[in-house]
Amino acid sequence: MSEPQPARSAPDAPSSDTEESPGLSMELVFAVQDALAEERVTEIEDLVPGLHEADAADLLETLNRDERKLLVEILGSTFDPEILPNLDVSVREEVIEWLGPTGLARAVTELDSDDAVEVFEDLDEEFQHRILSQLPQAHRMILEEGLSYPEDSAGRLMQREFVVIPSAWTVGETIDYMRAAKDLPDDFYDLYIVNPKHHPIGFLPLSRVMRTKRHVRLTEFMETDLKTIPLTMDQEDVAYLFRQYGLVSAPVVDDAGRLLGVITVDDVVHIIDEEAGDDIMKMGGVSEPDLYSAVLDTTKARFTWLVVNLLTAILASLVISLFDATIEQIVALAVLMPIVASMGGNAGTQTLTVAVRSLAMKDLTEANATRFIGKELLIGTINGVLFAVLAGGVTWLWFESLSLGIVIAAAMVINMVVAGLSGTLIPLGLEKVGVDPAIASSVFLTTVTDVIGFFAFLGLAAAFLL
Repeated sequence: MSEPQPARSAPDAPSSDTEESPGLSMELVFAVQDALAEERVTEIEDLVPGLHEADAADLLETLNRDERKLLVEILGSTFDPEILPNLDVSVREEVIEWLGPTGLARAVTELDSDDAVEVFEDLDEEFQHRILSQLPQAHRMILEEGLSYPEDSAGRLMQREFVVIPSAWTVGETIDYMRAAKDLPDDFYDLYIVNPKHHPIGFLPLSRVMRTKRHVRLTEFMETDLKTIPLTMDQEDVAYLFRQYGLVSAPVVDDAGRLLGVITVDDVVHIIDEEAGDDIMKMGGVSEPDLYSAVLDTTKARFTWLVVNLLTAILASLVISLFDATIEQIVALAVLMPIVASMGGNAGTQTLTVAVRSLAMKDLTEANATRFIGKELLIGTINGVLFAVLAGGVTWLWFESLSLGIVIAAAMVINMVVAGLSGTLIPLGLEKVGVDPAIASSVFLTTVTDVIGFFAFLGLAAAFLL
C-alpha cells in the first residue's frame, strides 16, 4: 500500500536567479486545484484575483467543469470581467451561465465596448434581450449598434472609447482637456484630429504631444498619412493593414467619412491568432477549435469532412481496381503502390501549405502567381528526379528487377510534378471562385495525388511489364 502524498502547497515567489516561462505556471494550477478540493476559500481569494486576466482565463480553461464552477462561485462579485474576452467560446458559455443575467450585465458595463460586443455576440437571442433589459441606455445602444455590423467586420472590432481633438486646438488645450475629462479610455496611444464635420484629418502619438510646446497647434505637426478603415472591412484585411504599415491604432469611419471608433493593435494580435488557427483547422477538416467542446458536438463537426475523405478514398480505390489483373500477376506492385502516392501527397502538402499561407498574407497575388507556379513546378521536377533515382534503385535491389525500378522511377517523377502543380493551382483556383482555399484544398490535393500516383504507376506497369 502506497504512502499518502502530501498536499501540493501554493507556489513560492520565483527567485531572482530563476528564469520562468511566461504564462500560467502549473504549480499555481495545482495549488488552486488543491484549494478547491478542500474549499479553502481564503487561499483561493489570495491566489486568483491577482492574476492577469489572460492567465486567469487559462486557469479556468485548465480546470475541469466542476472546479471551474466552484471557482466562479467563490470569486462571486470579485470575478474580473476582463477574463471573459480571453476565454475559449465553449468555456465562456459555461461561465456566463454561472454568472447569470445580473452578473453578466455587470461585467458588460465594465468592459471596453469592443470586448463587450465580442462577449455579447455569441449569446443566443433570448439571453441577449434579457441582458439588454438590465443595461443602462448608453451601454445598450453600443451593443445593439455593434451587432448591427457584419460578423468579423471592423464595426464589430472597433472600440468606441478613444480621444478625438478639434483641429483648432493647441497642445496646451489638448493636455488640459485630457487632465480634466472623466470619460477618457484607460489606455490609448494616438490622438485623432477631426475637422468640424468630424472627419479624421490626422493623428498624433501621445508621446509626441507631451514633448511639444503648449502654444503649438496640433495641425502644425500632426501625421496626415492616415489609414482609415471602413466599417464593413473584413477583419483579415484589417490585420493586413496593421501588419503592412506597422500601425498601433487606426480610425474606423462610416460611409460619410465620420470617425466612429478605433481599432488597436492588441485587437489585431487576436485577429491574426484567430485567423491563423482557423486556417490550420480548416486544412485539417475541422470547422473550429474543439478542445473544450463536448464529445458529441466534436464528433458531429468532424463527421462531414470524414465522409468527403471516404468518397475520395473510394475514388482512388476504383482506380486501383482497374488494374487488379496487373496486380495479381505482379504482387510487388501492391507493396510499392503506397510509396508513389505517399510521396506525391507529402510533396503537394508542402506546396499547398506555402500557397495557402501566402494567399492569406496577401503575398501571393495575380501579379506573381505565374512565377510561383513555375518555381513550384521546377521544385517538383527536381525532387521527382532525385527521389525517382532513389526509389528506383531501392526497388531494383529489393525485387531484382530493373524494369520495375524504371517504372516506379517514372511514376515518381510524374506524381511529384503533378503534386507541385496541384499544390499551387488548387488553392489559386479556389481563391479565384471565392472559396476559402484553407477549407477544401487538402481534400482535392489528396485525391489528385492518390489518383495520379496509382494510375501512373499501375498504368506504366501494365504497359511495360506485362
